Amino acid sequence: MTQDRIIIFDTTLRDGEQSPGMSMNLEEKLAVAESLDAMGVDVIEAGFAMASIGDFESVREIAGKIKNAVVCSLARAKSADIERAAEALKPAKRSRIHTFISTSDIHLKYQFKLTKEEVLEIIQGTVGLARSFTDNVEWSAMDSTRSDRDYLCKAVEVAIKAGATTVNIPDTVGYATPDDYGALIAYLKNNVPNIDKAIISTHCQNDLGLATANSLAAIRNGARQIECTINGIGERAGNTALEEVVMAIKTRADMYDFKTNIDSTHITKISRLVQNITGAHVQVNKAIVGANAFAHESGIHQDGMLKHAGTYEIMTPESVGLSKSNLVLGKHSGRHAFKDKLRELGFDIGDNAVEEAFHRFKALADKKKEIFDEDLIALVDAESRREDPIQLASLQVTCGTQGPQSAEMALRIDGKPCQTKATGNGPIDATFNAILALAPHKAILKLYEVSAITQGTDAQVEVSVHLETQDGHVFYGRASDIDTTVASALAYIAALCKLRAMQARQSPLPKAG
Repeated sequence: MTQDRIIIFDTTLRDGEQSPGMSMNLEEKLAVAESLDAMGVDVIEAGFAMASIGDFESVREIAGKIKNAVVCSLARAKSADIERAAEALKPAKRSRIHTFISTSDIHLKYQFKLTKEEVLEIIQGTVGLARSFTDNVEWSAMDSTRSDRDYLCKAVEVAIKAGATTVNIPDTVGYATPDDYGALIAYLKNNVPNIDKAIISTHCQNDLGLATANSLAAIRNGARQIECTINGIGERAGNTALEEVVMAIKTRADMYDFKTNIDSTHITKISRLVQNITGAHVQVNKAIVGANAFAHESGIHQDGMLKHAGTYEIMTPESVGLSKSNLVLGKHSGRHAFKDKLRELGFDIGDNAVEEAFHRFKALADKKKEIFDEDLIALVDAESRREDPIQLASLQVTCGTQGPQSAEMALRIDGKPCQTKATGNGPIDATFNAILALAPHKAILKLYEVSAITQGTDAQVEVSVHLETQDGHVFYGRASDIDTTVASALAYIAALCKLRAMQARQSPLPKAG
């Protein structure tokens, strides 16, 4: 019997980017989109074309670059939104317009102030308009899990009749549990007369930690598209994680007799790409992509692993793009070993970038006795920021029990050198004051976090910095170095570069029709 295929709809670039501090510039969005396409994602939701000129341009650029996947733009149930999405998607080989409106009583009463009959008319008109631009139209019933089921069935029926080829049943507020979400999908299958003319899609938020479980329950009850994001990023507690649903389907074929088009060996690489771009780490025990996902410390677990990996691993590291190799790198290692190790860790960078990274590796190896995987990951992450508009040229800090603590700093800002000396309550405060003096801004430091990422007294440390603007935007910066103060400066600068990038591309929201 032929397995049903589950369509993987990735919304990292739309719902994922909407979460605080996750904004990406055009180059970063293109890098993620091309990686999603390479791994076999079926539909890439590239953005919300009506949200801003920057979003429109991102959708248009991605539409022109993607070779295989369908490129999608979100649009509210408004004519201007749908027309804007259609315009942005013109360069795409295959496009989809995704339009939505709420169906729950609480949303209609308090947010939209519309009657149920008015909403049905809007669905008919806006889905019909979207269908005039493309034969691939998705309609979403926002807050469907808190909607009256019979009314939801009627709304889905109207959307399909108007031309929707995919109907999305989102758990917008993360309210559902697997039992009731699966039952909702089954109810639609049994009570919408024309449901066979459309694909049922699931989009689950993770407010109760059930997004992946809910998505899997949905496909067992008739859904055939899962909407998800890399690392599960997204608004509030995030979305269904692509890597979790894909590997659950692949690993538990006895429970889920489905297939996807995803090449799972790309998972680790794209997970790290998204972490590097957004600055949002996954927790170490995160399923599939966490640092400890394939780590074993317990004696009994180690004993079992040495005898047979299947005793404690239900999937292989290689299946998600990792390597079991224990190759140890040090100051005597050559370019070949270095390049191979990067490849094993999921990095695919150009020759020039490899050469730059190799020189940095050699410098680090002179300072450290042993180079761990985490060192190399941090090193390549740092290399990716070498084109940022603000670069740290030098830093000298004076600290100790006899204050005041001070920092002498030189930066290159947009290619121009500048330097200053600042004091503060400790070396980090002095360092941040120096950056603020050279690159003034009004954002507030909301988080400063330091953690060791490798072993020993010569360990590299990783610093995370969050800057928040007066209007609530949060920007993440992350950096690593064996010197805590240097890592702190680099992390602060990384967050500041993202803040400046957003300010540079901000533009008024076009008026909706």
